[in-house]
Amino acid sequence: MAPVGSAHGYDYDLVVIGGGSGGLAAAKEAVLLGKKVAVLDFVEPSPRGTTWGLGGTCVNVGCIPKKLFHQAALLGESLHDAGCFGWNIPERKSITLDWPKLRESVQNHIKSVNWVLRVELRDKKVEYINAKGTLIDAHTVHAKLKNGTEKELKANHILLAMGGRPIYPDVPGALENCISSDDIFSLPEAPGKTLVIGAGYIGLECAGFLNEFGMDATVMVRSVVLRGFDQQMANLITEEMTSRGVKFLHKSVPVSMEKQADGKVKVTWKSLADNSVSSDVFDTILMATGRRPLTLEVRADQVGVKLDPQSHKVVSDRELTNVPSIFAVGDILQGKPELTPVAIQAGKLLAQRLYNNGKTEMDYDNVATTVFTPLEYGCCGLSEETAIERYGEDKIEVYHAFYKPTEFFVPQRSPARCYIKVVCLRNSPQKVLGMHYMGPQGGEVMQGYAAAIKMGLTMEVLMDTVGIHPTVSEEFTRLWITKRSGIDPTPQSCCS
Repeated sequence: MAPVGSAHGYDYDLVVIGGGSGGLAAAKEAVLLGKKVAVLDFVEPSPRGTTWGLGGTCVNVGCIPKKLFHQAALLGESLHDAGCFGWNIPERKSITLDWPKLRESVQNHIKSVNWVLRVELRDKKVEYINAKGTLIDAHTVHAKLKNGTEKELKANHILLAMGGRPIYPDVPGALENCISSDDIFSLPEAPGKTLVIGAGYIGLECAGFLNEFGMDATVMVRSVVLRGFDQQMANLITEEMTSRGVKFLHKSVPVSMEKQADGKVKVTWKSLADNSVSSDVFDTILMATGRRPLTLEVRADQVGVKLDPQSHKVVSDRELTNVPSIFAVGDILQGKPELTPVAIQAGKLLAQRLYNNGKTEMDYDNVATTVFTPLEYGCCGLSEETAIERYGEDKIEVYHAFYKPTEFFVPQRSPARCYIKVVCLRNSPQKVLGMHYMGPQGGEVMQGYAAAIKMGLTMEVLMDTVGIHPTVSEEFTRLWITKRSGIDPTPQSCCS
């Protein structure tokens, strides 16, 4: 794409709708390249009335608060370990979580990030407009400011980066009686006995930390746990969470939700297996059944942007929509990973291609991610199912092993589901197609291997790599047992 020398009669070279990670990354990169840029950001209150500041889902109601709540859960678990290692710790049952204190600490951090982002935009000369943006035509954005005033912004390029919001299914009482991930991290009081509807990574992570906080947590699963992820690993996560006390209602869907006189909610659900109907009363219902893109809200369809008819996500090639002046990044793209670092990278590279003759395009393959369940699951590349589907079972080799983290021995924590596997091509040098890890610090373990996979990692190289002992990450360098061999992948000792 040829660089743009000036706004060419427009108010801006680039107007970004959405103040999340992808939009901010593109805006800041464009300004560094000498372009005039405006960012519009406005948060519609959730059905519960929750709002937040600049930074999008990740900063306010996603990755950041989720990781902090997960860390709080890990710290609670470590109290037991500390006593076993000689620290004089009170009986764990006498130690309780102060939810309002946790909420305050996390929200204070989020507000500090909101402020830093505002200052950063000001310093970089990005015009920030706290307004709801909608498309009028291919070069015009209508902005309705928080105070009610309205104006139009003319731009040579428009970037859609609005992200999405939680879906509320059409179930009687759902909208009035449920919260979502938009609300959980700012609840003034602990949610208590909670039903999580949905078994994607958001639902599992929330159920995981609530259970670790000592609350009753149940997950309602319509079809499968962690759809789109490796299903062997998903089953291990389910088993691990069940062993820790999380309850699962498999093959079930909600039928109705009724507020009781004491403020609790009676939920009735149906089993898809036998059509039986059951009910129970919960303090909190957390809806985690997916997210919808905000493409219709900005009228993308009205100006001709091609959307997927089912998901309403943008059908895009290289972040370019079918309207030449309109681009899109982040969670609103059809078939792309809904991950913050993906949006950031795509936004930066797009700005470089638009304004600096850049040639590098976003690589959406082999993007590593981690599900922050109590025992974390990190992965990069293809699932075992996808690899077999793509290449054929006879051309795939799967190396695997259970392992025992050294730090689990003294407190006698169960390593039953600490498991790794590498999916690769069967022919030498056995190119690695996917890596899967379940255990402590899944994100930290997988990040480095992601770079190796991107560089063409093979099993020959991995087996020839000397591990750092004793770590959990070294377990990948010790793999030698294949599923095809039928050999027991359970180790006899930490150094076996």
